[in-house]
Amino acid sequence: MLLLSQNPNRFRGIIYLTLKKYVIYKKKIGQFWNNQSGDWKWLQEKPIPIAGLNRNLWRLAVPSFSFHFMLGLSSIIATLGLLADSAAIIIGAMIIAPLMGPIIGIAYSMVVANRRLLRRSSLTLLSGIILTIVTAYVATTLVGLRTVDTEVLARTNPTLLDLGIALAAGAAGAFANSRRRIADALPGVAIAVALVPPLSVIGIGLALSQINLAVGASVLFLTNLTGIVFSGGIVFVCQSYGNMAKARQGLLFSVCAMCLLGIPLTLSLRDLLLQENVRRSVVRLVREQVDIFADKNIRSITASSQSDLLLVEIEVAAPSGSISQNQVNVVRDFLSRQLERPVNLQVRIFPVDTLQAPAN
Repeated sequence: MLLLSQNPNRFRGIIYLTLKKYVIYKKKIGQFWNNQSGDWKWLQEKPIPIAGLNRNLWRLAVPSFSFHFMLGLSSIIATLGLLADSAAIIIGAMIIAPLMGPIIGIAYSMVVANRRLLRRSSLTLLSGIILTIVTAYVATTLVGLRTVDTEVLARTNPTLLDLGIALAAGAAGAFANSRRRIADALPGVAIAVALVPPLSVIGIGLALSQINLAVGASVLFLTNLTGIVFSGGIVFVCQSYGNMAKARQGLLFSVCAMCLLGIPLTLSLRDLLLQENVRRSVVRLVREQVDIFADKNIRSITASSQSDLLLVEIEVAAPSGSISQNQVNVVRDFLSRQLERPVNLQVRIFPVDTLQAPAN
């Protein structure tokens, strides 16, 4: 600094060379960007005018025959896919379901204070929900299956992860509706957030008189609905559709709903992480001590908290008498050390008998 103060011309020369290099590099980067083979104009695409977006969302919120017809078919496909435990069939039902339209309409009408569109979208959504549940109930009753598989159970225990998915999907859906060139992303949004399957599970649970299934699926649907409306409204506001003054009441209601739903979602996520920690600990024990559960088929591991006590249940398929009480005690002590909590362990043994028929 002392040398520069004694020689101001040198200081000015350094500044001049630095600025000159900056201008040169900036020009080269701009030329590189503009000379690429792709068309970069889409980055400057402006949102659809508010009149056009309002017209599009109004059209999506119409409770028309085609809306209910496609939604009914989607519900039938989703219900049969859930009963058949087929993920591919369920994905197909998500793609053709038109339920995303009125939900995005609710998010938009909330931030622009369009009460007519809000009423129309809400009534269309409500009629769609009732139709989907009733269709699933009737389809389940007609099919006659009384058991539920993985795809059904997967939609009865939502966590905070599902809320995160709904927030991202709602933002994507709102942004895709405000841009003409990326409307093709809407089917992907429908697949990501999965609106029809939880409604179908509600109908399945009611048909099978398993209220716990219906309650869990209801929480999942409300989580998806709240997340989509909130994040969709934020995206619309950020693109100058409406303003925060108009959107304040609707966004505040969405935040309150998410806070209420966050309680069971947090508990479910905690249980999920707990079961994963227990599963890893059991796998580690089996790997470190080969005589524990050696040649045994561990069918399931479940864990739950009860005050400071951890309840762990392990289902094992093994020959009769192959697992001793001492081995169960070793597993219990190991889990207590790993998880730093007292563990109440219960091991369910499903006896396996092996019959052989040697060659003659």
